[in-house]
Amino acid sequence: MIVYLNIFKSALLISALFLASNQTIAQKDILELLPGSETLEYDDATGVHRLIGNVNFTYQGNVMYCDSAHYIERLKSLKAYGKVHVNKQDTLNLYCDSLHYNGRTEKSKLWGNVRVINNEYKITTDTLEYDTGKSQAFYRHGGKVVSTLTQEVLTSRIGYFYPESKNFFFSKNVDYKGKDLFIQADTLQYLYSQKKTFFHGETYIQTKDANIYCESGWYNTDTGEGSLIQNAYISRETDYIAGDTLISYSEEGVSIGLGNVYYRDSTQDILFNGDYAYTSDSLNYSFLTGHAIATKIMTDDTLYIHADTLFVTSSDSINVMKAYHEAKLYSTKVQCLADSIIYSSESDVIELYSNPIVWSNDAELKGAFINMHVTDSIIHRVNIYENSSILMEVEPELYYNQIAGKTIIASFKDNTLYQARVSGNAITLFYAEEEVKTDSMLTKKHLGMNRLYSSSLRIDIDSNEIIGINYIQDPDGVFYPMEEIREEEKFIENFEWKQALRPKSKKALLED
Repeated sequence: MIVYLNIFKSALLISALFLASNQTIAQKDILELLPGSETLEYDDATGVHRLIGNVNFTYQGNVMYCDSAHYIERLKSLKAYGKVHVNKQDTLNLYCDSLHYNGRTEKSKLWGNVRVINNEYKITTDTLEYDTGKSQAFYRHGGKVVSTLTQEVLTSRIGYFYPESKNFFFSKNVDYKGKDLFIQADTLQYLYSQKKTFFHGETYIQTKDANIYCESGWYNTDTGEGSLIQNAYISRETDYIAGDTLISYSEEGVSIGLGNVYYRDSTQDILFNGDYAYTSDSLNYSFLTGHAIATKIMTDDTLYIHADTLFVTSSDSINVMKAYHEAKLYSTKVQCLADSIIYSSESDVIELYSNPIVWSNDAELKGAFINMHVTDSIIHRVNIYENSSILMEVEPELYYNQIAGKTIIASFKDNTLYQARVSGNAITLFYAEEEVKTDSMLTKKHLGMNRLYSSSLRIDIDSNEIIGINYIQDPDGVFYPMEEIREEEKFIENFEWKQALRPKSKKALLED
């Protein structure tokens, strides 16, 4: 019996090494064979030592149990079979059907119903390999990791884990499930102590209030913070944001987008694009900058607004969008230019500040401040305040019908200007015309120019032509035949025709 104990002292010492560190291996350790083994055998021909029946021993506080153990001393090879159980200092338990340890390479392989359990997690798989030198374990044919503290569950085809650092690396069909959180990824690295996941390839993240996608980045399973890279998006019940990179702070309800950002708020049917975006659910506030453009889909038109920065605030189902600095608006029916534009979903009013201009068909409207009353894609009224004017081209670069005053209320029908009410220092300058038939053709001849003044007046317009004028008080004016029009009388004060600034398309909004 003493001979067998000495022989197995070396053999069973190595059997514990697959759970030991390099520092532990270097120590002079004592192995104790516990009572219970039924048979001890040695085959001189093969050099195989066999311990059979209720095998158990201790080493460095580690205990191993199995039905049988085989050891080849010259190969430093240990094999354990049947109900293999290793207990490492009461902190880690390992179970499997069979185990092979190679002392030369310091590598172990476990087969059949493999389970690794400690006080924080449990790993189950069919086959597990362990590299003592690297302190690394891995499976290649499917496995599952369960947190015994938080009930987090992670499954994958391939998995690597490092018991000392408690870090994990998974690939192929990776699924993570936690409280109110589910992740699907091609490749995922999990830093257990930090609750931080890193992923590569197509990754889907589902939280209690959002669906998330990206192809690279990281996500904290506890705080909801994350950096999502490449084709990333976050979709919630009322909003959606996408971009090259999205930074998420779920607990604060904050999302940040970087590069090719697209943002949609379904509560107001407005879409946003830009280079940088910030949204806060708690503050009901968002802003975009860098090639920022807002898109509002209407019944038969689309409204685009561009500015250096776009702000959106929401309160009690009322949404207000503010476009600041060099703001422009484009639709097929109306175009605008101003330093700032504000749109409110409650009043359906678009406000334009600081040298605003509105173009509708061939009319150009200007003033110190303008607000437009719109319903869906229909313009109802444009109010112009301070130094107000309406210009309508009669003959390019030569003649213009002009209306000016302190305040102008311009009314539209089917998005076409048909009436203007002018209050305060009203002036109208328009060209009288008659139709002339020549060679079976009908042309218009300019007869002269009317220049009229009044405190207030109403002007009726058809196809940019003034067809009627109603004066509130007696007008004062003069009619000039075409040949008698003096150059200084052809224009209202501070006349400027700014069609060159008029946005021609959505693409033109982003052009300097």
